[in-house]
Amino acid sequence: MTWTAFLQQAGAQFEAHLVTHFTQTETELAALEQNWVICPLSQYGLIRFSGEDSQAFLQGQLSSDVRALDVNSAQYSSYSTPKGRMLASFLVSRQQDDYVLQIAAELQASIQKRLSMFIMRSKTKASDANTDWVQIGVAGPAASAQIAALFGSVPAAMTVQHHANASIIGLEGDRFQIMASPEAMATLWTELISKGAQAAGTSVWQLTEIRAGSPWVTAATQEEFVPQMANMELIGGVNFKKGCYPGQEIVARMQYLGKTKRRTYRMHVDSRDVLAGQDVYSSDSDGQASGKIMLAAPSPAGGSEVLVVAQIASLPLGLHLIDANGPLLTQLNLPYALN
Repeated sequence: MTWTAFLQQAGAQFEAHLVTHFTQTETELAALEQNWVICPLSQYGLIRFSGEDSQAFLQGQLSSDVRALDVNSAQYSSYSTPKGRMLASFLVSRQQDDYVLQIAAELQASIQKRLSMFIMRSKTKASDANTDWVQIGVAGPAASAQIAALFGSVPAAMTVQHHANASIIGLEGDRFQIMASPEAMATLWTELISKGAQAAGTSVWQLTEIRAGSPWVTAATQEEFVPQMANMELIGGVNFKKGCYPGQEIVARMQYLGKTKRRTYRMHVDSRDVLAGQDVYSSDSDGQASGKIMLAAPSPAGGSEVLVVAQIASLPLGLHLIDANGPLLTQLNLPYALN
């Protein structure tokens, strides 16, 4: 049985390739707040790089210091145009000698093809890893205890534990991603459900990403942001001492000249009709957008929580969805400092 067929049998409802929900969204959000959830990570794809030159190749393409990545660590990273605009963001980890790049699923094919064009004589190969591995997310107040009970220990944020049947990445906010073969994951899923986990859809995990301030580039926001606008350097996704990579000159100039005029903020808005790529406005915008929604997800409190990339100068004036008179966005805390 395929992983998709297993999830359908488990009650997953799909829209295209995305798992939208298992029960009512409000029930799944309540479980995230009060207990724990497990979410198929159908919104992400996996690109594997194999070969002895994989590290050197990726070091010359991505914004993070790939050389610092060992088999027991993970890091955020990005891939940009020569003008420094992000084409994709990643969560990078390793499986033995292979490098695994988690990316927004709708970008995988084009980014994999683009990166492959630059391999040339390097001894590395990019391949689609989605048939070899599938991923689920585990989150909620009880998540750490349940991971410890199942695997014997809990990985710290941005560390990786490898077990006989699965690998676990620890993330900010007591969240965990489990990667395993489809067959092993089906067994793990069944065991987690038997221990009281609530199965939940894409939007629930998206909410945890927003609360962690994790900036995922999607098709709606490709080439919209320089890494610093997306707070990438604040979560370890940019290294300013490494060598050249596409867009490095722009990224470095923005950093050292202090010209970051936009940042990513976590906010709430009293609307459920919010999508990545939507513009936001302030009272001084004169009809011009002051920022753009990066990620959005339903909030347990009603409305939506969002990550919005906006002009720093516009923040005190208030940001509004749709136009300068639209629903007001209210700033919420991020787990890291912006300054």
